Amino acid sequence: MSVDKLEEAVKPDLEKIASLIHEFLIELGEDPNREGLKKTPMRVAKAFEYLTKGYREDIEKVLNGAVFNEKYNEMVIVKNIDFFSLCEHHLLPFYGKVHIAYIPNGKIVGLSKIPRIVEVFSRRLQVQERLTQQIADTLNEYLQPKGVAVVIEAKHLCMIMRGVEKQNSVATTSAMHGVFVKDAKTRDEFMHLISENLM
Repeated sequence: MSVDKLEEAVKPDLEKIASLIHEFLIELGEDPNREGLKKTPMRVAKAFEYLTKGYREDIEKVLNGAVFNEKYNEMVIVKNIDFFSLCEHHLLPFYGKVHIAYIPNGKIVGLSKIPRIVEVFSRRLQVQERLTQQIADTLNEYLQPKGVAVVIEAKHLCMIMRGVEKQNSVATTSAMHGVFVKDAKTRDEFMHLISENLM
């Protein structure tokens, strides 16, 4: 099964979610009928509908035919892609930067599609490790390149706001395929280029 395929995602029932949030506020000791909270349950429902829209998006539709035959065979890098996601353990945000490289093997993808792929998988309940792997696996599947590398650097509010409360912690994950696994020189070049400020 393709890495992006899920069971047919159902559009969330906003009224039901709002009702649950209404009860949740009561359990927290709040009055959901006071002025500041009256519209909060529906606002939260709509926010979570947006924040989890990746479940209802299809990679093939996102790519929209933007995979092209091309003889270019040097490294293609798109770095510093902003992303925002929700940790599936606490439903708190984590956010940061995604750096992606691939070495074509006869196919390239429209550059604007790479951040779109990141968006599809980040707009789901996630863990950073899975998010990193899903992006790498998707590019590997659709482009069949000589290699793919993905590095994500992120801050997690579940660490910053609660528990250990380490405000400056950054989690880094990587996923690699093909030549980036087999060839240390290629891997080192990628890591060097994403650490440089080239602009």
